[in-house]
Amino acid sequence: MRFGVVVFPGSNCDADAYYAIRDVLQQPVEYIWHQDNDLHGVDCVILPGGFSYGDYLRCGAIARFSPVMQAVEEFARQGGLVIGICNGFQILCEAHLLPGALVRNEGLRFVCKHVYLRVENADTPFTNRCRAGEVLRIPIAHGEGRYVCDRETLQELQANNQILFRYCDSNGALTKESNPNGSLANIAGIANERFNVMGMMPHPERACEAILGSEDGLKIFHSIVHSALAAAR
Repeated sequence: MRFGVVVFPGSNCDADAYYAIRDVLQQPVEYIWHQDNDLHGVDCVILPGGFSYGDYLRCGAIARFSPVMQAVEEFARQGGLVIGICNGFQILCEAHLLPGALVRNEGLRFVCKHVYLRVENADTPFTNRCRAGEVLRIPIAHGEGRYVCDRETLQELQANNQILFRYCDSNGALTKESNPNGSLANIAGIANERFNVMGMMPHPERACEAILGSEDGLKIFHSIVHSALAAAR
């Protein structure tokens, strides 16, 4: 399975994602420059974390108009797998590939620490190697990671099981204290209606080796590979 990691001016987790795929997952991967309009035949696109275009206008708002995003949008429309991590999540929302928006953290401070996530839907290309209700330990690093949407959108997300991850405590309980940024309904990650596009604030690529404090992020990447292999069969 071939992965492509999109690189925007200001991306700072592209190398982390590349390393996780190539050296840990041991899958083919290549960088895709933001000015490319060709995804080079990859099977999964990763929009990594960082500060695309310096976040000078609004997180992800400028990157959404990069030439590569036209190719990403077409790829997603055709059913291709796309995962946006942190800034990548923001870009997917700005591009309207995912509903809602990411705004300043409730405490107005940058937060960088390990958090716990409860898997809400384990029947997707991004979570099939997890169990529903399983608690993962994955780090966050963001200042504008508070997920918000209107009431109707939240109801649709809940009704369609599009909420894939919620912030929780170590026992899986959804509490205000376990919500690091004040996200609506403790939301940490969502998918589109077709479940081929997923955005999440936590960084699974930073939780792929025990030396980093957790290997739970690998379950997400293994899910993607398993899904692609199953589709090929």
